[in-house]
Amino acid sequence: MDLAARPWLASYAPGVPTIFDVPEGTLTDVLDASVGTYAATTALEFFGASTSYRELGDAVARAAAGLKALGVTHGDRVALVLPNCPQHIIAFYAVLRLGAIVVEHNPLYTDRELRHQFEDHGAKLAIVWDRVAPRIQRFPADIAVTTVVSVDLISAMPVSRRLALTLPLRRAREARAALTTTDGLTGPRTLVAWKELLRHRRLPQQQPRPAATDTAVLQYTSGTTGVPKGAILTHRNLLANAAQGRAWVPGLDAGRETVYAVLPMFHAYGLTLCLTFAMSIGAKLVLFPRFDVGLVLDAAKKSPPTFLPAVPPIYDRLAAGAAERGADLRSIRFAISGAMNLPESTVETWEAATGGYLIEGYGLTETSPIVAGNPIGPTRRPGTVGVPFPGTDVRIVDPDAPDVDRAPGETGELLIRGPQVFQGYWRRPDETQAVLLDDGWCRTGDIVRMDGDHFITIVDRIKELIITGGFNVAPSEVERALLNHADVTDAAVVGLARAEGGEDVVAVVVLAPGAALDVEALRSHCRSALAAYKVPRTIVQAQDLPRSQIGKILRREVRAQLLNDGLPAEGKGDRR
Repeated sequence: MDLAARPWLASYAPGVPTIFDVPEGTLTDVLDASVGTYAATTALEFFGASTSYRELGDAVARAAAGLKALGVTHGDRVALVLPNCPQHIIAFYAVLRLGAIVVEHNPLYTDRELRHQFEDHGAKLAIVWDRVAPRIQRFPADIAVTTVVSVDLISAMPVSRRLALTLPLRRAREARAALTTTDGLTGPRTLVAWKELLRHRRLPQQQPRPAATDTAVLQYTSGTTGVPKGAILTHRNLLANAAQGRAWVPGLDAGRETVYAVLPMFHAYGLTLCLTFAMSIGAKLVLFPRFDVGLVLDAAKKSPPTFLPAVPPIYDRLAAGAAERGADLRSIRFAISGAMNLPESTVETWEAATGGYLIEGYGLTETSPIVAGNPIGPTRRPGTVGVPFPGTDVRIVDPDAPDVDRAPGETGELLIRGPQVFQGYWRRPDETQAVLLDDGWCRTGDIVRMDGDHFITIVDRIKELIITGGFNVAPSEVERALLNHADVTDAAVVGLARAEGGEDVVAVVVLAPGAALDVEALRSHCRSALAAYKVPRTIVQAQDLPRSQIGKILRREVRAQLLNDGLPAEGKGDRR
């Protein structure tokens, strides 16, 4: 144990290794090991329908063979546009088994947001929720995708639930319409039903396998500049981070844990803690296509969760829902919160309801994503994001001169070095060079302070990204949408903290002469171009905006002015 180089090791919980070696192999090797060790154990559960590890391994081998028949080869990008469902897990590992690259997408993105990503990565095949397939079919001819594999979520549900959705009742019809569609699936691109992939014989064992250094995933992020781009994550990056997560929780019982996937797996946080970490420990992964308190509490009756990664609002809502219904959450021993600050009140309420630990972690897409966490034990420190994970080095530096370290206790930009650090941004060498420094250090764009015991506190973000509901929102993207409205001549977008954690997206606009502020009209305009969570919660009118000498909007001054003046009630929209 090198306390001189990594003094935070002294704060680790008992049982957490102070020396960390990245496991050998790839993500597909890890899944194969779990299939071999836990063959008869339930791997996936979806609305009560279960899939064993043996069945999962067989489905992955068949889907990989089906993708190979469709022309997928080593190094190809394959787009996944899926909510949490068994097909998502199978598709993810099937793509990787061929040495191809998974590109994750949010199925709730607008057409424009999806199109930007497809233009950037150039995938020729997409595996998509059938409700999204018509939107891919409508892409113009210059988008590279030629084949769309359409996934019907209902087919993964138990027979009783599928039958209930066919009843001639309005509620059943509405529920079915929200889950699947047959309208608009035809178009210029080849359409293949998901079930057709699974009709192939298993992929032969002699099929070449990927290498640990091969790219496994392109995970889109706004990064440090606000422009969405694909972070290149290798098998080794993701395997290392899953192993770091496993090492951080020494009380885990491999083959016996039940992990709830309430986080979307197209998000870096959900991808690592559900798609890779849970599968690596032979856990039962209970899948939810969206978070719903009732669905989670109902599922807990059959399969009590033991490990719950989530964000603070989910913990608050589950604790309140359990108290209202008299439901028991005491099976949950471990809960790890991320993506936004964790209020101490949430910790107190959750731990009173469960008797287990709720700790806060920190990460970013560029680090696969987890960098640090509070120890699971008495040395944890609420209000901080904890200490660096095993095998991770950190520095606190001058943001304007990242080769200059700050003195202990001073604030500065956090730099990260470790096996989880990404390889750069897809086809963006200049932006990669700005973030990845010499000797493997990665700039986070986050201003932090490290106390005497080396616990990290997030102070501010250089990159000015807004974190709402656990998702990153780039202010520049929202500003562009507002500026496309005829009434808006200037706009600045910032994040303002909510009392319950996270931030609201707040816009300040300058209107054209003679125009009147119509908050709902502007929000409606934004909804046509942005995902719902990016639409401003509040829109305020101003006569002008503060700018630097070179004309750049000074968002920090905008934010400070809003905090000083308060928000007018008439400028607030709803939370949809």
